[in-house]
Parts: sequence; structure tokens; C-alpha cells
Amino acid sequence: MLQVKEISFSYQDDLVLENISYSLNKGRNLALIGESGCGKSTLLKLIYGLYDLNEGQIFWNEDEVLGPKFHLIPGMPYMKYLAQDFDLMPFITVAENVGKYLSNFFPEEKQLRIAELLEVVEMTEYANVKAKFLSGGQMQRVALARVLALEPEVLLLDEPFSHIDNFRKNSLRRKLFGYLKEKQITCIVATHDSTDVLAFADEVAIIKDGKIIESGIPNFIYNNPQNLYVASLFGDVNEIFVEGKVHFVYPHQLKVVLNSEIKTEVLNAYFRGSHYLIEASFENQTLFFENEVALQSGEIVCLKIK
Repeated sequence: MLQVKEISFSYQDDLVLENISYSLNKGRNLALIGESGCGKSTLLKLIYGLYDLNEGQIFWNEDEVLGPKFHLIPGMPYMKYLAQDFDLMPFITVAENVGKYLSNFFPEEKQLRIAELLEVVEMTEYANVKAKFLSGGQMQRVALARVLALEPEVLLLDEPFSHIDNFRKNSLRRKLFGYLKEKQITCIVATHDSTDVLAFADEVAIIKDGKIIESGIPNFIYNNPQNLYVASLFGDVNEIFVEGKVHFVYPHQLKVVLNSEIKTEVLNAYFRGSHYLIEASFENQTLFFENEVALQSGEIVCLKIK
């Protein structure tokens, strides 16, 4: 179990994280989400042991995670951390990068392990290509394979799919998170992408101004956001005041009806494949809702919260 106990951290005089506490069981996937600069990446680095804490403690099982004051080489040996810079060696091949930290005493096992990992990140066909010839997304996939090579107990990922093409991203997510579940590797992902959270995370922690303001099961928090900030992290959201009460409503939760007190004027329609995202005006604010067909600019439509 990972235990983060009332930790605080600052860069010089700027407090970045304040009184953070969390626990995570083995094999669970935790997503950290929040606006840029809220402290997600810093929290990953502290869990890995790259910085010394101002206050508090971090434990993995019975072992305390300690920073550079206590280790000549920062970082805990049973953890792996993948930063947003990939740190690949440009003049050796993809396979050599992945196998960099694997033992040469068992060459056949090493090659099988490299092949297994390249299949997970869908880079098998590039095994003999030098890293300097790869795109940013390909480098990110190789970096993912490399941090998995020694099968860490805890994997810390900072925006792990940010450079990867959309058409490949979903397949890679399914393979990676499926592999982590199979191997019971505890994973913490700092991300801006709600798909990483809703489809694959077991738990989510929402960070704002260096504090965890809400945590729990993703689908519960998605359906019951405490405020507009929380709701907006999952995509477009409407803040609607009806009969003196505020509602945080996602576009798919609004339905066109013949008559209601939410009477809007259509501004734009955006094709989204299976539906249109309609932008409309309501009482000096902009609303977004989904509709099966396009609506014309200037058209008056009534909406109901599903």
C-alpha cells in the first residue's frame, strides 16, 4: 500500500503542495487531475523521492520514501517514474533503449522481455530503428516500454499519452492499463485527459492550488461534481441556475423539448460524428448541448435537464 501522510512541499518560498494525504492499495490505478500548475507533477516527483519533503511522510508498504538528502541517486528502486521528457539514448535502437536496464546474463529472456514490451506499446516494427529517427509520440511509447522493463511495483506517469496520435491513443491505453492490472502494478497518472480518468482509473484525486479538494470513484465524482471547477475537468459543462438552484450539467444531459423555462437561442452547431454539439445563448450565458441533427443559428429551442 502507498501512504501519503500530510505532506507539504515548496520550491524556495512558494508553497506548491499543502497537507496532502492519500492511500492507494496495490494494483490500483489513481488519476491525478487539475489545472496546469496545481502540483500534479510535483506530487509524482515527491512520491518517487526526487525532492525532500518540507513536512509529512510517504510510505510504500513498510518502506519510507526518502529524498536526495538520504540517497546518492534519488528515486526509489521499486518505483519507476516517466516524466514528460523521455530521456532516450538517441544513437541506439528502440530495442536497445527498452532493454537498457535488463541483465545481459540471460540474453534469450532479455530479448523475449523486450519483444513483449514492444508489443504492449505497439512498437514491434521499430525494434531496430535508432531512437533519433522516431517521432515524439513514438519516443513516448518507447519510454513507456522502458519504465516497464524491470516490472516496478509502482509506476508514476506524467501525461503519458500527450504526444501520441488520437487514432493510436485508445488502443495503447487499453493495452497498457490492461498489462498493469494483469501484473498488479500500482499506477499513478497525472493527466489532463478525462478519458484516462473515466475509462481506466480506479480512483481519482482532484488537485487545486496544491490541495486535494475531492477524491473517490471517477463515475461518482463525474455525476456529482461539487463545483464548476471539478465538473470542467471532465469536459464542457454548463452552470445553469433554475429556480434559485445551481446545476452543473454536461452537454449530453440536456434534451430539446417543446416547452420549458430554459429557452435558448442557437448560436452555432458543431458536427461531432454521432451528434452535433450545439452552442446556444441563455440569459446572457452560453450553453452547450447535444442534438442528433444540426440546428440553425437564431432558432429558439427549449431544453430540459435529463
